[in-house]
Amino acid sequence: VQLQASGGGLVQAGGSLRLSCAASGGTLSGYFMGWFRQTPGKEREFAAGISRYGARTIYADSVKGRFTISRDNSKNTVYLQMNRLKSEDTGVYYCAADRDTIATIETEYDYWGQGTQVTVSS
Repeated sequence: VQLQASGGGLVQAGGSLRLSCAASGGTLSGYFMGWFRQTPGKEREFAAGISRYGARTIYADSVKGRFTISRDNSKNTVYLQMNRLKSEDTGVYYCAADRDTIATIETEYDYWGQGTQVTVSS
C-alpha cells in the first residue's frame, strides 16, 4: 500500500491543522494506522494510532487532549486533527500502516508515507 500525507503548513500557536493520509494500492481497513512526527533535534516519535475500524485510539501524552486521529475507510483516508498547536509540535509528520496491531514503535509499521511539514510559529 502507498501512503500520501498532506495538510501540513504554517500556523500560529494556538491554531489548528488537519492532516490527511490517503492510501492507494490497498484497502485501508486492512491496516492499523499511526501518525508519527520528527521534531527538530529529536528522533521520530509516535503521536497517535487507530484500530482498523476506528474503535480504538491511542495517543502520546504530549498530544493527548489536543490531537484527534480518525479514519474514513470508504475514502481510504486517515486524519489527524491538531488543535491548540504549540511551537514544540513543529516537525515533519508521517503516517504509517501496520498489518498486525496498533503500535507505538515505528519498527512495527510496514508502510510509510513521505511526511508533511508542520510549522507552528510562536
